[in-house]
Amino acid sequence: MRLTPRVATLLAVAALPLALTACSSGSSDDGGKASSDHGSAAKAKDPNAGLPTGTQLKKALAPASAFPAGLTLEAGNSSDTGGTFLSPSGRSTAKPDCTRLEATSWIQVSGYKGGVSFAQNDYASKDKTQEVAQEIDTFQGTTAATVMKSLQTVAAQCATFTDTDTHAKVKLTGRTTAGLGDEAYTMTLTSGTWENGTTLIAARSGNSVVTVLSTAGTDDGAASAKKVTTTILTALKK
Repeated sequence: MRLTPRVATLLAVAALPLALTACSSGSSDDGGKASSDHGSAAKAKDPNAGLPTGTQLKKALAPASAFPAGLTLEAGNSSDTGGTFLSPSGRSTAKPDCTRLEATSWIQVSGYKGGVSFAQNDYASKDKTQEVAQEIDTFQGTTAATVMKSLQTVAAQCATFTDTDTHAKVKLTGRTTAGLGDEAYTMTLTSGTWENGTTLIAARSGNSVVTVLSTAGTDDGAASAKKVTTTILTALKK
């Protein structure tokens, strides 16, 4: 589930249009013209111009048919930014919390809270033993490429770590992955005490970073993670 601070940000952004409307209600005609001129200039420099909104990203998420049989949508874990863009987040330089790689919204282990727009949901088996989570985050400028580099650095830093639930030693192996988007990186988490491992795939398509987590199947989630990632990347190109 996405961390609470991100939800608070969404609520704050949702209230912004109301505040702006209240502030502009008393403007004069001259002020309106000045505001219009300023708005035109701002629009020309808008760093979000051409970027997909959360509503558009939601449509690009993989449909139920792309997930393994027996997994159903976890409705409470679905979220997106709608038609509003968030303020870009700076990158945290703190040591990564490797245990975040075991949860949804694992893109945050890169040091970035997420993109200026995003959409996410996840599917799980009835007994919650198998899960496939998907997320798309869109960033301004060249930040998406920076996020990808950061995730590779994290993979090296988290080569081994301790699982917080079972206190098991987790091993991480990472590799660049050809044939997925503009660039892609795959991480596999395994432990001697687990019945099945976890596959994480991050793939960049332009300004968007797709992140998928899977524990489904008997192959550490590899096949299902790749299928969902491929489905999303195809949708983003349409």
